Order: sequence, then C-alpha cells, then structure tokens
Amino acid sequence: MSIFRTKDVEVMIRESKRHGLIKSLGALDITLIGIGVIIGTGIFVLTGVAAAKYAGPGLMLSFVLAGLTVAFVSLAFSELASMIPIAGSAYTYTYTALGESLAFFVGWGLVLEYTVGASAVAGGWSAYFTGILASGGVHLPEALTKVPADGGIVNLPAVLIALFLMLLLVRGTKESANLNKILVFIKLGAIFIFLILAGPKVNPTNWSPFLPYGWHGVATGAAVIFFAYLGIDSIATSAEEAKNPKHDMPIGILTSLAVCTVLYIAVTAVLTGTTPYPQLDTAEPVTFVLRNLGYSVGSAIVGTGAIAGLTTVLMVMMYAQTRAFFAMSRDGLIPRSLCKLHPKFGSPYLVTILVGIAVATMSGFTPIHLVAEMCSIGTLFAFFMSIIGVMRLRKTKPDWERPFRCPALFVIGPLALIFCAFVMGNLPAHTWRNFFVWMAIGIITYFAYGRTHSVLAQQESDASKS
Repeated sequence: MSIFRTKDVEVMIRESKRHGLIKSLGALDITLIGIGVIIGTGIFVLTGVAAAKYAGPGLMLSFVLAGLTVAFVSLAFSELASMIPIAGSAYTYTYTALGESLAFFVGWGLVLEYTVGASAVAGGWSAYFTGILASGGVHLPEALTKVPADGGIVNLPAVLIALFLMLLLVRGTKESANLNKILVFIKLGAIFIFLILAGPKVNPTNWSPFLPYGWHGVATGAAVIFFAYLGIDSIATSAEEAKNPKHDMPIGILTSLAVCTVLYIAVTAVLTGTTPYPQLDTAEPVTFVLRNLGYSVGSAIVGTGAIAGLTTVLMVMMYAQTRAFFAMSRDGLIPRSLCKLHPKFGSPYLVTILVGIAVATMSGFTPIHLVAEMCSIGTLFAFFMSIIGVMRLRKTKPDWERPFRCPALFVIGPLALIFCAFVMGNLPAHTWRNFFVWMAIGIITYFAYGRTHSVLAQQESDASKS
C-alpha cells in the first residue's frame, strides 16, 4: 500500500453529494465567518503587546507585511477551495495533491491548531467576562475562574462557553452562521466606536520614532501578530457547505482578509497615536486606551464587543475543527463512525460533541499559555503543504477546471513559502519540541490505524482480492 496515494477530486465531489453537508452558506456568510475568526484575539490583545515589545508604531508595517503574506496564502487557498469544494481545508487539498500520509499529518496539525487555539480563546473569553462582571461589582470566586495551576479548581466560564457553542454547532451550520453574523456586527461596531472616540485624540508626535526597534522589529512584530491571521484557513473548511463554492469561496476569503487587514492597521495607528507605545504592554489595549482618555462607558461598551469578538473566534475554530475531523473520518483515517450526521440537524454531531468536550476540558483545567504557540506551528505547517500542493497540481493536473486561478502562482507561492518558513523559524525551541512529539504521536496513529483503514486502502485491498 502506497502512503502517497491520492484521492480523485471527481470521486470526492460525488461522495460529498451522497454523504455530504448541507449547502447553506453564501458569499456574505463566508465573508462574515472570515471576519469572525480573524478579528478577535489579534485586535483586542496582540496589538498592544506587539507594539510595546517589538515594533512600536512600526507595527502598522508589520500588519502590512503579515497581511501580504497571508494574501499570498489566501490566493492559493482560493484556487484550491474553488477547485476542490470539499470539507477539510488544507487536509483535503494535501490529500489530493501530495498523498494520504502527508494529508494525515496536515490534518493532525490542524487538530493541534484548532483545539489548542480554541481552548486559549475560551480562556481569554473567560478573562474578559469576569473582568466586566468585576467592573460592575460582581466578583466570581477565583476557585471557579482559574485553572488548578493558577490556584483555582476550574475555569468555569471557559467550560460553559465552550459547551454552549458545542450545542449551537450541533444544531447546524446555518444557526451558527446567524449567531456569527450578529456577533460580528457587534464587534465591528465596538471597533468603530473605539476609532470614533479615540481617533480625534491622535497626536502624531507619539509616532516618533516610527521604527524604535528598526526593521528587525517590524519583521519580528509580523511574526508575533501572525497569530491574528491563523484562522484564515478555517474559512476554507466551509467550502462543502457553500451554495456556489466556485464563486463564493474566493470572494469570502479575499474580502474578509482585506477588511480585517485595514481594521488592524487603523486600530494600531490609533493605539500608538494616542498612547506612547511602551505603555501599551497590556492584554486589553483597546479598553486600556479608552479608559486613559476618560471614556469609561465607551471602554465598557468596547469590552463587551471584545467578548463578542472572542465568541466568534471560538465558534469558528470549533466549527473548523469539526469539519477537519469530519473529512478525516469520512476518508477512514480515523474511525468512520465519527462522521455520522445528525438525523434532524444534518451536522456531524459526534465529532462536534467530541471537540466541544475536549476544548471545555483543556480550557477549564489546563494553563493554555504553556502550549498556545503550538497553534501557530500547526497552521503554518498546513499553509506550507497547501502552497506546495497547489503548485504541484498546476504541473500534474493542468487540465483540471480552476474557476479561480491564483495570479503569478510561481512567484506568489515561493514568496509565501519563504515567509511561512521565516515565521516558523522565529517560534521558540520548546514549541518545535512539542510539535515533534505531537507529530510522532500522529505517525504512530497513522501507521497503526489510518494506513490500513482508509477508504483508499480498503479499495486497494478489494482490488487485490478480485
């Protein structure tokens, strides 16, 4: 049995039509899913820390650099998503272009990204939630808001939000997308309130020096805030549920990226223009700046918007994880019983419950900050393999229909690979060690189960017997 066997796109599309997900998403839904997952932790948390420690006002250029890189990746993803409108994102693309074993390892990396990332976001949601309650005079006991390693018993708000979103996702994609729309507009409203209140207070002298850490600081800042864009690949997991993926997927991916990059740069400009950058070393820079400017009510409103923002990020990351699992189980690389659809709601409810319990457990009992960097490395690995995949398919399958073609692919693709490698090279050594351990577990899982239980393996076995 070849570990590099590939899946045929036509067969995959036929399978998805027989045993697939309900097509309920339009271009606007996909765009809002993208904004929902990208605008969150990055804009409400990372901007302040990255400006204070790495780039100063030059963080605006860091977002331009990171945004261009993600745009390169997104163009490749758009070509793949329009050509292969199947759930699973980078996992499915790798299976088609580079083979089963590499696809499994990409899927294994996505498990790492979405589960760890969602757990970290749930912990951040809990911190904002308890902070707003405390500002209103309601103080929850620390035993119920901190993990055991921090002196508590369980981070109960994080557990409850994860389980609530799990139940919502079980009820179906359209219901989740409707809530996502509401929360996206709330958090966009909060961001615009911040810009309207703080924008007129910008003092250009705060932008001098513009590059206090030099160009190296801009590059390092780009590596740090790259976390803000890690959800871009999760948009592609919705391809199978798009009403017209050939049209809707490229529009959704590229529009959400453009909107988010403009907002990131605008917020960074106002943050560093109203407050000297060394003072922005806080996990809540947006509300911190508004409080300093005397807008306490505005700060509370924007804090509520931050909770909405983190809710959408958490929901989309859990959604993406279930779709990656669904694709892997449908291919037989993990038990196929997991991809069973709910008879009433049409959602992959078993994997959704599994993911919800895993995220609730990790966020409730684990100090996620110790392993959160692994979220980045899992995504970057998926990016890397997908870009190689789209370039290989251009060579090996030139006649395949490509409703959207990435322009200048053999220029854009290598540039994206170089920057992904640069970002990965700037991750801490312990992240690489943990990543290798996780991948070693994946190798054992694949060779012990996936290699012999996959659909393609069964087909090869049946063919040899006949």
